[in-house]
Amino acid sequence: MADLKGKTLFITGATRGIGLAIAKRAAVDGANIVIAAKTTEPHPKLAGTIYTAAEEIEAAGGKALPIKTDIRNDDEVLAAVEKAVETFGGIDVCVNNASAINLTGTEATDMKRYDLMHQINGRGTYLVSKLCIPHLKKAENPHVLNLAPPLDMDIKWFENHAAYTLAKFTMSIYAWAMAAEFKKAGIAFNCLWPRTTIATAAVKNLLGGEQMVSQSRTPDIMGDAAYAILTKNSREFSGNFCIDDLVLAEAGETDFGKYAVTPGTAFDKLMPDFFVPANTPVPDVIKNS
Repeated sequence: MADLKGKTLFITGATRGIGLAIAKRAAVDGANIVIAAKTTEPHPKLAGTIYTAAEEIEAAGGKALPIKTDIRNDDEVLAAVEKAVETFGGIDVCVNNASAINLTGTEATDMKRYDLMHQINGRGTYLVSKLCIPHLKKAENPHVLNLAPPLDMDIKWFENHAAYTLAKFTMSIYAWAMAAEFKKAGIAFNCLWPRTTIATAAVKNLLGGEQMVSQSRTPDIMGDAAYAILTKNSREFSGNFCIDDLVLAEAGETDFGKYAVTPGTAFDKLMPDFFVPANTPVPDVIKNS
């Protein structure tokens, strides 16, 4: 597929950060974006609502449909999917971006927080995928993209925050499994994960504050990488665990410096993200950009 013009993307958690970056990149082509997220009123620590996101998407050239959706609620997700199909005539792409994070050890993990992570990351991804699949089967080049990491079983990813790791890996496993389950239907299921931390509210508020943000890349790199995946032939590219800059390097990108929050930051000074396997290659075009 050359572009996403006229295609309909159902994106969870697209009010800000990576989800919004993916939406806005698709909007440049004239795509239809369904913003399925909870935030309808401004939050003191979280920028953006489904309505401000819609304004940004339409300013970028797309059509937006903001729908207040809690992906833990079966009825709300079904209603959002049905509204998307009613409005735009179908669904071509499902992006499972919504996620919850809590980096605590076993004794410190409150069970309400445990349930939240698994209801949103695991169950929510499963539910949204399940309800989009009947419509994706009718699409010309159907894709499901989960914002989830490679399945790297190194114990270092589990020992300090097992509940969160398992919640994220659940998203990865669903993409891996569904890629095989729906291969004959021609639906691609892939995962995308950043090599470095991305300047999002989670990084600023929960992980490392302004210092970590300054050593991160912008969400644009994830938007561009997602675009590269979603414009591939769904019958030829499925079941993959993708790293953002590797996807872009393969697509011909040579300027990775433009994605640094702090201009001029050397590659080795960027903050590495969780879950990136130690053997992940770093081509010279990335390292020296």
